[in-house]
Amino acid sequence: MSTAGTHTSIPSLTETDPDIARLIDAEQKRQDQTLEMIASENHTSSAVMAAVGSCLTNKYCEGYPRKRYYSGCEFYDEVEELAIERATRLFNCRFANVQPHSGANANVGVFFALLEPGDTYMSVVLSDGGHLTHGSPVNLSGKWFKPVHYPLVYDESRPDYGYIDYDAVEKLAMEHKPKLLMCGYSAYPRVIDFERFRRIADKCGALLMADIAHIAGLVAGGAHPSPFPHCDVVTTTTHKTLRGPRGGLILTNSEDLAKKFDKAIFPGTQGGPLMHVIAGKAVCFHEALQPAFADYARQVVTNAAALAEALTGRGWHLASRGTDNHLMLVDLSRTDPDLTGKDASLWLEQAGIIANKNTVPNDARSPFVTSGVRLGTPALTTRGMKPPQMQTIADLIDRTFRSKGNADDLKAVNADVRELCRQFPMGH
Repeated sequence: MSTAGTHTSIPSLTETDPDIARLIDAEQKRQDQTLEMIASENHTSSAVMAAVGSCLTNKYCEGYPRKRYYSGCEFYDEVEELAIERATRLFNCRFANVQPHSGANANVGVFFALLEPGDTYMSVVLSDGGHLTHGSPVNLSGKWFKPVHYPLVYDESRPDYGYIDYDAVEKLAMEHKPKLLMCGYSAYPRVIDFERFRRIADKCGALLMADIAHIAGLVAGGAHPSPFPHCDVVTTTTHKTLRGPRGGLILTNSEDLAKKFDKAIFPGTQGGPLMHVIAGKAVCFHEALQPAFADYARQVVTNAAALAEALTGRGWHLASRGTDNHLMLVDLSRTDPDLTGKDASLWLEQAGIIANKNTVPNDARSPFVTSGVRLGTPALTTRGMKPPQMQTIADLIDRTFRSKGNADDLKAVNADVRELCRQFPMGH
């Protein structure tokens, strides 16, 4: 058989660049042998990775389908159109821009489209669960615009302690009359009342934006209420609970806003789209449209609830006293006043459990140290784990926290982590 025109003569990565090949193999082994509990991370499918690693990386496609600035985009147009169609079907909306390189870029695009420098918008107090792009002074969202931050409920005598203080949101919104009201968070363990936010936005005359980067997969799978039809614009990442490639997405039901967002992304804030990643997004959306994904989303929430209950039963305090979604915040200071999030996350990593330090509501420590650890169940659920394994993992976490960093204790936990990982291998 002739091999003319095939790629059989192309050397493997191992032959071309053994150093990078070695590092990729090492990282694969690390993922295989550790419990990924960072709430914003997941294990994507081999189909998504195949699309992202395809020949689609070779082309410039500045512009949008059928309106490109380069020739040779016939198949790229079809790829992007498929991604758009699937995204709108998945989230039950009319328009989607699939070009943002990240969730941060999607948020920048929305700000560029809807705000002028110095305009006021509202978002949650950043240490209470906000994101860098929700008004941090070191980010353009805080440098170029004027954020006003609303709080959580801090009164522990109230049943909604640790929840969004919707009354405070409304009061601040009427006082400051923001042009844009933001909801959606990076470390908030409760269901977001989008309908209540809509009423507040209407009352103060603001547009309503939801950043659902963390809960997008739960929304897609019916395990969290949808921001539509309540929100004017929705941004998200495509990794995290959605289990796709690293990238961003902007969604809306408004044709006028959709045109503004398209212009804000290109040529406003980005150049050529990453078409190989957009292909990966299309695959991700296709996977999320299958009935099995709804089962996955529900299992993520079930697992999180089981883990939260197990940790509470071992004496650890959770912000808002629990979780409704895929994540929880352990307030270490309530159980061990000397234990910082920085130390706890380091010990967890040494034990083979990958998590991140995180501020907790009213945290007295800096974001570089913190009093909390954020834990998530999306990647554990992808590996097939269920509530019985959450009990085991709660015990492993408890042993790690109480080890005081003792090397022998952490080594013993790591051995048990590896055995658990062996029982639930990753599907490469």
